[in-house]
Parts: sequence; structure tokens; C-alpha cells
Amino acid sequence: MIEPNGKSREHRSDESAAGPALVGVAADVRAAAFGDGAAFERLYRAHVARVYGLACRMAGSERADELTQDVFVRVWEKLGTFRGESAFSSWLYRLAVNLLCSRLRALKLQREREVASEFPLDAARARQDTIEIRLDFEVALERLPDGAREVFVLHDVEGYKHREIAELMEITSGTSKSQLHRARMILRRHLDR
Repeated sequence: MIEPNGKSREHRSDESAAGPALVGVAADVRAAAFGDGAAFERLYRAHVARVYGLACRMAGSERADELTQDVFVRVWEKLGTFRGESAFSSWLYRLAVNLLCSRLRALKLQREREVASEFPLDAARARQDTIEIRLDFEVALERLPDGAREVFVLHDVEGYKHREIAELMEITSGTSKSQLHRARMILRRHLDR
């Protein structure tokens, strides 16, 4: 039987089987793509914790707030490109990973320029401080060198393959594997204390 909205009853029951949350997300995505701020806010609230957690793990807690906001600004800008071929959460998460990798590459280049003017004794003192402090996992993760931390989070926490990480970070698969090994060894040393 055809309903007044033009859908058959069977189709309507499929929608409700998908759950009101999925239908609500799809409606919010469509509305937000047309500029509905309230719909975008609902999407933000539903996904901000996961994006923030990813940003913390990849970049450290000191940069996580700013990077999380950058991700959602980019989501707002790109929402019209979401085609619905995958779940919105998957699309958003992939966008977040790409943006975080891009921002971290830029920060790494900036840091390399600054390190040239840094005094070697300052770096030695910082290493001594980390030896004396017993670290939990989150702190240990934040103290990993950037490349090693990013690869560790993408591979061991988020489940990406080395070839995917290589594409995202613009490195080779071999570099990804060696950075992962390096990260695991550093974490093991810190956590075995």
C-alpha cells in the first residue's frame, strides 16, 4: 500500500528498523548541509567526544581542543560533499584523521625549524625529567615522538593498516612499521618502570 508520503508501508518499516537515531542523524546531516545550525550542533554533540579523544591521542591534550574545533569547522565546510555512501560517523572520522595528520605534518615542520635554535642542554634536562616521573599510559602516549605517536594511535588504537597510514601521513609503509615498533618499545620502557 502506498502512503501519502509516496512510500510503501514496507519501506517505512525498513526505516524504523534502522532505528530513529539513524533516521535522525540523516535528517540532521541534510538540514545542517543547508545551513541549519541547530542540526549541526546536534551532530557536533553526538561526535565531539570521539573526535576529541582521537585528537588527544594523536596530538596530545594541549592541542586537542584546538584541533577538535578545526575538525568541526572543516566538517561544516565540507558537509555538502557528504554523499551518504557510508555512515556519517565514518565520513566524519575519516575527515578528522586526514585533517589531524595534515595539521601534525605542518606542526612537525614548524618544530623542526624551531629546534635548530634550541639549546641542547634544555633537551637533556627535559629527558631527565621524564626519566624521574612514573608515567601512566596517556602521559606516556603524549610523550612519544610525533611520528611514532601518530602511527601508534592510527594502527594500534584505530585499526588502520600500514598502507593506509602511509597514505595518510605521506610516508612509506616501512616507515610506518618502524615508527610503530619504535612507539611500542618506548611505551614498554616507560610502562615497565
